[in-house]
Amino acid sequence: MGLIIVLAFSVVIIGFGFGSKSHNQVAYPDDVFYMDYNVYNLSSSKKNEIVKLGFEVFRNTPLHIGPKQKDSTKMFSGNNLACASCHLNGGTKPYAAPLIGVVKRFPQFRGRENKMGTIEERINGCMERSMNGVMMPESSLEMKALIAYMDWLGRAAPSNGKIEGQGFLKVDIPERAVDLSHGENVYEKYCIVCHGADGQGQKQESNGLYLYPPLWGQDSYNNGAGMTRVITAAQFIKGNMPYGTTYSNPILTDEEAYDVAGYINQKLRPTKPNREKDFPDLVKKPVSTPYGPYVDPFTTEQHQLGPFQPIMDYYQKEHQIRKSK
Repeated sequence: MGLIIVLAFSVVIIGFGFGSKSHNQVAYPDDVFYMDYNVYNLSSSKKNEIVKLGFEVFRNTPLHIGPKQKDSTKMFSGNNLACASCHLNGGTKPYAAPLIGVVKRFPQFRGRENKMGTIEERINGCMERSMNGVMMPESSLEMKALIAYMDWLGRAAPSNGKIEGQGFLKVDIPERAVDLSHGENVYEKYCIVCHGADGQGQKQESNGLYLYPPLWGQDSYNNGAGMTRVITAAQFIKGNMPYGTTYSNPILTDEEAYDVAGYINQKLRPTKPNREKDFPDLVKKPVSTPYGPYVDPFTTEQHQLGPFQPIMDYYQKEHQIRKSK
């Protein structure tokens, strides 16, 4: 496979938007995906330079705010992943958590914090989890640049920021537990070529940045990241992996995506401190959140590997909440 598995599994170094509907005769789910998102086509102005900086932070995160930043006061990301590891094609790929319109969708209620949150808080959620780091000051140049880039991406999005193709591709979750043996077979067949048998990805010789990011281990996302949820990971994988997959032409079946997601997320990775404080209202906790506490009778193992339908049925019956992840 190849995202940013947060699961990005393969980092797109330069992946911009699309200039016209004739581009490779590809059909996209929303007209906003046909815009020109190449920052290097922007003229030279103070406003555009901050957008360009935001893109550089986005695609070369470790150099600007991560372990490869020589100024320790600007080191916020704790691993060598990039924002582009999960948000593919510069954040413009459909069903790869595209960032087109995302700024307009905030403030937004987040169940993990059980409150309305800002776009800055959402970015810092990624810093602390997917990037295994610490919060970045909201007043920092890098934070402002990232938001400027995201805001520019959403310039043609509707006022509410909602577009067809946002988030991840939906998957019909098998009514069974993850088959780890099958997941390992899927990994060996489709993922090793980019991410390696050891799951540690591949680095570019020129700068030490990942061409294909690690899927587990100390330089991957930590165990508090959203991608550690089997359902979330399966959705990302189905629409984007192996490398070259698109939402309209998936390669893996739902069952293959489900099992390989479970296999990857059973591997060791960094620990997120204070995970027990997530979801102050435990009723709002996604069923595939792999760590407790829970407010239901199911085991941690079942929350990690399923089957998930009995957990969903429980919340529907006891709390009248229909959960899909």
